[in-house]
Amino acid sequence: MGTEHILDSGYSWRRLAISLAIAVVGNVGMWASIVVLPNMEAEFGLARSVASLPYTFTMFGYAIGNLLIGRVVDRYGVTLALTGAALTSAAGFLLASVTQSFWLICALQLVIGIGTAASFGPLVADVSLWFLKRRGIAVGIAASGNYLSGAIWPVLLAGILAEGGWRSAYVTLAVVSVLLMIPLAWLLRRRLPLGAMALSDAASAERARSTGIPPTMLMLMLGLAGVACCVAMSMPQVHIVSFCIDLGYGPAAGAEMLSLMLFAGVASRIASGFVADWLGGVRTLLIGSVLQMLALMLYLPSSGLTSLYVVSLVFGLSQGGIVPSYAVIVREYMPAREAGARTGFVIMGTILGMALGGWMSGWIYDVTGSYAWAFVNGIAWNALNVGIMLIVLFRGRPRVQMA
Repeated sequence: MGTEHILDSGYSWRRLAISLAIAVVGNVGMWASIVVLPNMEAEFGLARSVASLPYTFTMFGYAIGNLLIGRVVDRYGVTLALTGAALTSAAGFLLASVTQSFWLICALQLVIGIGTAASFGPLVADVSLWFLKRRGIAVGIAASGNYLSGAIWPVLLAGILAEGGWRSAYVTLAVVSVLLMIPLAWLLRRRLPLGAMALSDAASAERARSTGIPPTMLMLMLGLAGVACCVAMSMPQVHIVSFCIDLGYGPAAGAEMLSLMLFAGVASRIASGFVADWLGGVRTLLIGSVLQMLALMLYLPSSGLTSLYVVSLVFGLSQGGIVPSYAVIVREYMPAREAGARTGFVIMGTILGMALGGWMSGWIYDVTGSYAWAFVNGIAWNALNVGIMLIVLFRGRPRVQMA
């Protein structure tokens, strides 16, 4: 097969399917700490903000992993990165399951987060290399594995949590990570030929030259925007289970809302991929960010069970395509040989936002006794994200060449 026919080829789509399966398994480390948050809070007798720290440590590890593992993918390929990540996550789960120290658990969640990261930003960056015309939808599908993981695993782990507790659930996840991820990773051994990489780079270079924003400045702006949007995004995703418990609806209702939110996010990510192929990544990201802010506002007057299900669905449909749009923008403006590192940096910003927002919402709850101001805080951060993306949109428009 000639290099000009490799991009958007049948092999590209088969590789995408394998990557999606890896993402569903590998991203469980991000969601596990959310599902077990009430169990740890009860076992160790913690305040809500302290009980949120395992999630915060996970997300810090997730952020670091996206940056560092992205560089590994650029240099050595995605198979080696995913294999090492699976072993790292499994070790973290096993050690956390046997320790009696809450702070050691937090440290191990950092390790789990690093291993989990390989299945998001670095994997999405690898997928983006194999597509040109359909890059948006391919990235959207690959990134949806993160949400599918969050929608599926809480339901699968519910029985284990009820019978054996969170420690048994962590042992199960350690075994699954090794037995499923490593064989799938070795199906991605093939590297992108230099000719196909040059073809992809030519399109990115032409777009970058036609705009008024240097790639490095754009990367920094996207990183800051990622922090802002994901502080807002984290409020419902991290605290919806605890929110439902406080309202008297129980953890099962909260887990169902989280699953509903994430399944809707999958649909949003795929739809946003089609939009990105049509309008470009910047406009797609801006649309998603505005809709997310509106959805957050709907949570403020909602306290009934039915209304919360509806708002969670609306929120999932609104925000799912935001993070994948960052990866699309990176590939639209930056070279393929730097895809892992550049995408990893921007995704790191979004993860830091999730970590900060998860802790911040718990702290606001402890201070005020309510999640109302936590939602207001999320709306304010979301407004910052919208402002940054408007700057990117208007400064990033192609310059008109004078005759």
